[in-house]
Amino acid sequence: MTWFAFFSAFFAWFGIAPMMVVIREEMHLTKEQVGWTIIASVAATVFARFFIGWLCDRVGPRLAYTYLLIFGAFPVAGIGLSDHFETFLIFRLLIGVIGASFVITQYHTSVMFAPNVVGQANATSAGWGNLGGGVTQFVMPLMFSAFVIGLGFTDAEAWRASMVVVGTVIFFTGIAYYFFTQDAPDGNYADSREKGMLPEKKRVTGSYLNAMKDYRIWILFIIYGACFGIELTVNNVAALYFFDYFHVNMVTAGLIAASFGLMNIFARTLGGIFADNCASLWGLKGRTYWLFIVLLGEGFALMLFSQMNVLFLAIPTLIIFSLFTQMSEGATYSVVPFIDKRALGAVAGIVGAGGNAGAVAAGFLFKGTMDWNDVFFVIGIVVVIASFLTFFLRFTPEQEKEEKIAFEKANMDILQTKADHANAALKRSLKIIADAEKS
Repeated sequence: MTWFAFFSAFFAWFGIAPMMVVIREEMHLTKEQVGWTIIASVAATVFARFFIGWLCDRVGPRLAYTYLLIFGAFPVAGIGLSDHFETFLIFRLLIGVIGASFVITQYHTSVMFAPNVVGQANATSAGWGNLGGGVTQFVMPLMFSAFVIGLGFTDAEAWRASMVVVGTVIFFTGIAYYFFTQDAPDGNYADSREKGMLPEKKRVTGSYLNAMKDYRIWILFIIYGACFGIELTVNNVAALYFFDYFHVNMVTAGLIAASFGLMNIFARTLGGIFADNCASLWGLKGRTYWLFIVLLGEGFALMLFSQMNVLFLAIPTLIIFSLFTQMSEGATYSVVPFIDKRALGAVAGIVGAGGNAGAVAAGFLFKGTMDWNDVFFVIGIVVVIASFLTFFLRFTPEQEKEEKIAFEKANMDILQTKADHANAALKRSLKIIADAEKS
């Protein structure tokens, strides 16, 4: 439910992007206006992610996700009411709020999984959720075409009807999340507070503010802007980039753009798996070493992609760039659960907001006069520089020792569970043999 909720939210968040070719013509949008819509789609998410982390600590991820998806469904479906640039921009801004779903996803998996697999769990749930940003690039143009060709809608009616369908889906996903999930392995937050197992709600704000004083959170804020922020930007501009620079049609441009997002089905998970493996060898600092490697690779791959001017070279380079970008995201959130466990919502929210802050900053470059391939090259340089910030992510010897013990305990628990299952199976087999001998 966690990854699918994020998938549907991400799908809705960027559902409008592959249809911008049609919308740009209908509303006569200039390049600058298109740039503002790109900025608007990610700007509101910055503030929403700060807030949603605090909300998770107060009411739990289950209720937070339910509220977000149900209320977020209305601007997603309502964007069809816009008929000029100003109203379209407002709806794009409001739709961006559902991007805060990422924080809830990472929060929920962080509290549900043990330290020896939390990197993989965070990366997989987020990666399969981010997959929505790739799937929407080819599903929305196909849905649009079905309304036009199959039902005889005009182009203006078809893109609006498509967004109504998406809004309906996330509305019912929010309801399903309420009934099919729980906040933590030992139950919901409301019940845990009644039993005295969690701090009171009024203490959450204090923990949040204390967590904001940790410089490591702000380093991860910048780093996440350099990976997830770039993914958001590419999801917004890729279809238009291939349509304008490589002169392919809207459906083809959407399919090519989808290849970037579709890498999430395994790439982000790889980032988390390798981070957990590095942690088993070198402790918490192993996670930061791995983060440096993949972030550096992302920067170089993006610079290389920016120089591609023929389609058959641009596509594989885009895929390599996507691989490193999404592994960097998985590696980042393999570190997040270990910064401050007492204020996990604060850490997840602030770092997640960094991703959108990076997307906003990149969006200003795309609305300027610089050619888009030059913009990609400049961003690649920034990512390379940001990768060196990972060397400032430090953990105390006490925390390293504590997490090593927890890591080993989690592995021992797995071995014990396997041994228990094996013993149970052996007892059943011996009983069958004994019963057979008696008969």
